[in-house]
Amino acid sequence: MRDSPKAPTRRSVLTICPDRRMLTELAPLLSQQLPLTPFFELTVYPDRQVLAEVMNSHSPTLCFLDVATHRDTSFALIANLLSWKPGLQIVVLLSANEPDLILGCLRQGAAEFLLQPFTGDQMHPVIERLGQLGPSGAVAPRNGARIYCVMPVKGACGASTIATNLSFQWKRTGAKRILLADMDPMTGTISFLLKLKSIYSFMDALSRGDVLDSDLWKGMITSTQGLDVLLSPDNPLDCIHDLPDPGSVIDFCRQAYDAVTIDAGGTFGQWSLALASHCDEVLLVTTNELPALRATQRALLNFDKNRLDRGKIRLIVNRFSSSVGLSREAIETALHNDVYHLLPSDYETVQKALVEGRPIPLSSAFGKNLAALADRLGGSCVEAPPKKKSSWTSLISSLVSRAST
Repeated sequence: MRDSPKAPTRRSVLTICPDRRMLTELAPLLSQQLPLTPFFELTVYPDRQVLAEVMNSHSPTLCFLDVATHRDTSFALIANLLSWKPGLQIVVLLSANEPDLILGCLRQGAAEFLLQPFTGDQMHPVIERLGQLGPSGAVAPRNGARIYCVMPVKGACGASTIATNLSFQWKRTGAKRILLADMDPMTGTISFLLKLKSIYSFMDALSRGDVLDSDLWKGMITSTQGLDVLLSPDNPLDCIHDLPDPGSVIDFCRQAYDAVTIDAGGTFGQWSLALASHCDEVLLVTTNELPALRATQRALLNFDKNRLDRGKIRLIVNRFSSSVGLSREAIETALHNDVYHLLPSDYETVQKALVEGRPIPLSSAFGKNLAALADRLGGSCVEAPPKKKSSWTSLISSLVSRAST
């Protein structure tokens, strides 16, 4: 976990510098001033698609931007960078001392500037000042809420039901301020499950991410049964590729609440990856059927490809029945991944609660196991899953792998 905003190893640096000479001059100084820091270089100004891929894949906390090569393009890029990651620390690179240009960059949102020729004496105080501010991508101190992101590997896995009822469980564990956020831009169902209606959605929060305060927030949420709920839009969004980075909204929620559960629509796409990267734990929901395990394997590979920390992924098997589908042992062998928790098949109880728009009873089989999941996520118990071996689990692993090809 990223616990301290002052830890230098938590920085990651993006350089956007079409001027090769400038980049050659800058690179050794960055290595010297920011040792052991991951760097990613772009030698052309990126369009929105490339920028989105870079921001989601590398999540930079600091950006060095060449504004000398093309002023208009670089000015627009400052705005685009900050729309994806509000508060991103941007250092503009200039070939000459031009006060009007410097002022324009700072007004556009840049944090600092460097003038050629670049030197260590010039760069060191800039890095010092940025360090005092703290990297913009830092997760807030741990006196805020933990953020749990619930993601289905495919449709109809019950992820929204789990997200909703897990939120009610936080009350039992002592949380007073609880948020359930439906951040599925296409098929959000929390409003249906809880029988809620609002003219506002998480899109309104995203559009005001850099100016959110308690007064604005109160107008966007709906309260029910002890929860604050942020709903998804009534109508599916036309284009989810242009959604801004959710980091500023998530950081606000982290400080405003004791526990936050996010219901995400899936595991693929820039938006889902952005949600996963900003959350503390990703509850990956599957079932013990072969098609679901195939989808789970693909989701895990996608996370690996996009450098999401496997350590934050918790595999939840929903609607589990020992008499139907694959065993826990077979699932773990097939996926090469531990199952974090099993939730039993309890169809009648779950459906009755959904129809009535109320929490699933704690006395039911599903309710008891969900309470155990909440306790485990909160650190109050540790489940010790069985690790027995059998002769047929390798066959299951082969079937899942073959289905993925």
